Amino acid sequence: MKEAVLVAGVGKRFGAVQALQEINFAVGEGELFGFIGADGAGKTTLFRILVTLLLPDKGRAELLGLDVVRFYRDLRHRIGYMPGKFSLYPDLSVEENLRFFSSVFGTTIEKNYELIRDIYSQLEPFKKRRAGKLSGGMKQKLALSCALVHRPEVLFLDEPTTGVDAVSRQEFWLMLRRLREQGMTTLVSTPYMDEAVLCDRIAFMQEGKILAIDTPSGITALFPKQLFAIRATQTGKLLSALRASPHAASVYAFGSVLHYTDNRPFVNPDELLATLQTEGFTDLSVTVIQPGIEDTFISLMEEKQGSAHE
Repeated sequence: MKEAVLVAGVGKRFGAVQALQEINFAVGEGELFGFIGADGAGKTTLFRILVTLLLPDKGRAELLGLDVVRFYRDLRHRIGYMPGKFSLYPDLSVEENLRFFSSVFGTTIEKNYELIRDIYSQLEPFKKRRAGKLSGGMKQKLALSCALVHRPEVLFLDEPTTGVDAVSRQEFWLMLRRLREQGMTTLVSTPYMDEAVLCDRIAFMQEGKILAIDTPSGITALFPKQLFAIRATQTGKLLSALRASPHAASVYAFGSVLHYTDNRPFVNPDELLATLQTEGFTDLSVTVIQPGIEDTFISLMEEKQGSAHE
């Protein structure tokens, strides 16, 4: 697969804060590539370097075979960027915003309407409404339409679904999958673990570093231990008891279920159940489960923190 994005040893510092540290990855043409991480992980800084808005302190980055520093003018006409915060003109209507961004890139809505049709068709009934009066989900659809109207070769979306409702999030990702089917190379960042499985590959970021890159199934295969889902009526008391166990490696609450790993290489779930029952817990269930994206992310962070303290 031909590379659309290549990043080698990129670093960026803001005063005492090392925002990016030796970032290395490549994205193939037509790939939907996700960056997962909490606020402060470095996702936005990385995107701003790739879309030519920031200079890296070290390393190099290429888009479509061109260096992002030397060829920034050429690249700005070939990429689309949707920043994390709504950045369109709130006093202009939906249609006026889209026509303005079309004119900036020397094109028209009509010329590239086929690319944005699925998205913009939902906005057309409100095309005379001011952008600032749109709902969160509609604002995101308008921003995506504006980022696509010049038919970019690479699309960057920085946390596009943050702050929108669950239905709008689902609709947005359906749009991204359709763009992928049309051959669009897309890089998207998100703090939501459930969105990671919708990407072809994902990169976990934490404190300016990439912890792992793989397909969603490849990422979860990195989970090193048996994982148990444990339920009981007294969830809080159970959490304290498990964390006090001399064999506990990790215990985290996932809603009303506790995800537990043990320091021993193998534990029979029936034995674990019996041990907890002797401590007075009733209405109890212990099940071995497959790890999810969030389980793996937590495990990788703990591994990184453990290495830092050695």
